[in-house]
Amino acid sequence: MLTLFNQTAFGCSRLITEAYSTSFTLGIKTLDKRFHNPIYSIYGYVRLADEIVDTFHGYDKKQLLERFREETVKAIEEKISLNPVIHSFQLVVHQYNIEWELIDSFLKSMEMDLSYHRYEANMYDTYIYGSAEVVGLMCLRVFCEGDAEMYDRLKAPAKSLGAAFQKINFLRDMKSDYVERGRVYFPGMNFHTFDEEAKKELEANIQQDFDAAYQGIVKLPQGARMGVHLAYMFYVCLFNKIKKTAAEVVKSERIRVSDRRKLGLLVQSYIKSSLNLL
Repeated sequence: MLTLFNQTAFGCSRLITEAYSTSFTLGIKTLDKRFHNPIYSIYGYVRLADEIVDTFHGYDKKQLLERFREETVKAIEEKISLNPVIHSFQLVVHQYNIEWELIDSFLKSMEMDLSYHRYEANMYDTYIYGSAEVVGLMCLRVFCEGDAEMYDRLKAPAKSLGAAFQKINFLRDMKSDYVERGRVYFPGMNFHTFDEEAKKELEANIQQDFDAAYQGIVKLPQGARMGVHLAYMFYVCLFNKIKKTAAEVVKSERIRVSDRRKLGLLVQSYIKSSLNLL
């Protein structure tokens, strides 16, 4: 029986999530328990690919990413992998019928990070879809548990939430993306001349994504709503800090939300959920 190996694989994805993101870890822990392993597995999988392109300097990133893709394809075909993160991910892919198009789009966006350093509008939209929106859709597949009508109804808000998260990440990580990796994600943006006008334009676009996303969050199944709302609140809090920060500071410092503030948001979301206010 593979029970122990499966449990160990899920545990590895959980450890990766806990090590890399306190925000998403808290969000996942407030989901219904049946969603914990699947969402840890999705996060662990996308984090592993992201690490290849972002931090594995001094190694052949292209070759590593190609191998990662090949191992993913084999794991899905054979329903097993000796890589515990990929193994846990393929279990989730099969259980919740996550379509290959979402996985393929994600991997293509990771490949774009190896080739492109400045994104024009069409490439930017493609990158946002593959790197963020499809991750939201994978999670939505889990939350809907086979309910196709619910998935179709919540698909657009899930994409908007993923897009908002990613765009805020771009603002938060602007300095490291440019200095360490030579990347500028926002179309037409010059890192050196980034100013208040450009910042406000980006913020207006992100607010539109948040507004659309919230309409879907309140319609999620009860077991998923609080956890997703909490992640939403973390990013809204980060977004508000960025809005209050001068453009010059945003491109020179990484804006953060303190762990104390995160705990406060956890309590706030719990109360709203308990009073059925979400």
